[in-house]
Amino acid sequence: MICLAGDRGPGLRLSGNLSFQALAPGRAAIDLPRARMSISKIDVEKPTRRTDLASDNTAGICPEAWAALQTANSGHAASYGDDPWTARARELVRELFQTECAVHFVSNGTAANALALAQLCQPYQSVVCHEQAHLQTDECGAPEFFARGAKLLLAPGANGKIDIDRASDVMARQPELHGQKPGAISLTQSTELGTVYTGDEVRALSELARQRSMTVHMDGARFANAVAALGCAPKTITWQSGVDVLCFGGTKNGAAASDLVIFFDPQLARDFDYRVKQGGQLASKMRFLAAPWIGLLTDEVWLRNARHANAMAERLAHELATRAKIDIVFPVEANALFLRLTRQCARALQERGWDFYQFVEPDVYRLMCSWCTTEQTIAEFLTDLIAVND
Repeated sequence: MICLAGDRGPGLRLSGNLSFQALAPGRAAIDLPRARMSISKIDVEKPTRRTDLASDNTAGICPEAWAALQTANSGHAASYGDDPWTARARELVRELFQTECAVHFVSNGTAANALALAQLCQPYQSVVCHEQAHLQTDECGAPEFFARGAKLLLAPGANGKIDIDRASDVMARQPELHGQKPGAISLTQSTELGTVYTGDEVRALSELARQRSMTVHMDGARFANAVAALGCAPKTITWQSGVDVLCFGGTKNGAAASDLVIFFDPQLARDFDYRVKQGGQLASKMRFLAAPWIGLLTDEVWLRNARHANAMAERLAHELATRAKIDIVFPVEANALFLRLTRQCARALQERGWDFYQFVEPDVYRLMCSWCTTEQTIAEFLTDLIAVND
């Protein structure tokens, strides 16, 4: 039964037979002596959809990030980032990149990219990015919105990477004040097509930016996979190669929902905390965004996760090409692979429960491996593909 009472008079008691009884005046309480309120485990049926290879966003939290999150979930802590977990995570980031940098936590990659570019560009400026960049194809105009009008200028290039000559041509078409002044170049690392910019390529594009007094932004939603593929130190393909701001993705690398915005020149981050707040990204319980990074950055868990995802993608690509005779469209350099399927084959796989995206019309589909992709998953997908493709 549930009892409701206040200090202004008798309350009402709702009993099992729906009868009402008055309570004594002044009794301000909710009396549940016989109530049985329990939260049971949700019964989860085995899913009919297989999202294992649809995206690295479908993976759960890796054990190390989960353990760090559980550790942070103890007692009270100061809010809005003034807590020991946030401080420690920032220390680990600076140690990883071997430089002083300003580190900010946000909840997702779109917020990271949009707020970082808004910090770099004036409304009358533009951002040069690849025509397939996530900024252009999947962020609902957020970069332009938060930058109050800064325009994306699209540059083509093979395999998802900006062609430097074509980028120069795009900039040259904005010669004076009737066009928006190029303010930044944005590189996606690894790219939306699963390829990786080498250090030389990053440096060449950064030099182009410097020649035009532009800044360099790196969308690193899968930055860990790029580092794992190149086998280099993180600093080599960021600040040592001319990158000013990195959006370092944790969500796709084993965290729950946490990405970093890292300014390698702290002066560029002036008042960025206000921008984060205004953008709705200043978490009151910041420790829960920061703590998983402690788990990821300790003992190179982030790199181990990325290496595993890359290795699984390479294995899957090899099996698809050799056993199933499937055409792999772009080089498999990180944790994504793109394959050519007939519409009938794709539909048959989906009918068997496999979930994946059509990425390039009319017949190119994407598969994505994660930190927890298993050889069994690969074997099961391959078995179904061979069966429907005969």
